[in-house]
Amino acid sequence: MAQFDTIRAGAGARAAQIDEGLRTHMNKVYGTMSVGTLLTFLVAWAVGSTPELFSVLRNANGGMSILGWVVMFAPLIMVFAFGAAINRLSAAGAQLFFYAFAAVMGLSMAWIFVAFTGMSIATVFLTTSIAFAGLSLWGYTTKKDISAWGSFLIMGVIGLVVASLINIWLQSPAIMFAVSILGVLIFAGLTAYDTQKIKNDYIAHAQSMDSEWLGKAAIMGALSLYLDFINMFMFLLQLFGNRE
Repeated sequence: MAQFDTIRAGAGARAAQIDEGLRTHMNKVYGTMSVGTLLTFLVAWAVGSTPELFSVLRNANGGMSILGWVVMFAPLIMVFAFGAAINRLSAAGAQLFFYAFAAVMGLSMAWIFVAFTGMSIATVFLTTSIAFAGLSLWGYTTKKDISAWGSFLIMGVIGLVVASLINIWLQSPAIMFAVSILGVLIFAGLTAYDTQKIKNDYIAHAQSMDSEWLGKAAIMGALSLYLDFINMFMFLLQLFGNRE
């Protein structure tokens, strides 16, 4: 009986340690994501509200310059590069890469401060923040296994990227509206899915207590949730933003 009590006490202590570690891990994820999001919007605002800086991204006819096209596609390239290089980076290097990515994303989003009113940007940002918090909380607390959503949602993202690239040349309002609606729904689902995945990944690896892995996992988790937030914000802005 005493041996059973000892085993039970040890299991309880390990469970408490995992719970405490999970809270610390999630705080790291949300904190890193928040700093990256703030950096993105500061860079976007600084460039978008400064005509001299924004003009570098535009040519004489008002279209995108070569640098503008580079800035537009740079975040996508950096995401793939980050995934390929994460195993070779230290936790500190991964965090630095994430912040560099967030700054470049800000450059690619600078146009919103030219195209939309500041009030509508602030309103949509607040709406996105509330929706994101609710969805992420649900993903963290739900007992339902939503891992099966992953494949479907990733296929949806690929479809959104293809449709958006095609519409750069077609400039169809109907396609843009449909993409925006689907984009909000897909990234809402991804917010809950990614939150649960971050939680489950930590629990699965918690026994090893590998500090290097935990540091990288927090950065990758922050990147996933950051992308969910930014994309949901952009699609909501397309739907509800007031243009200048």
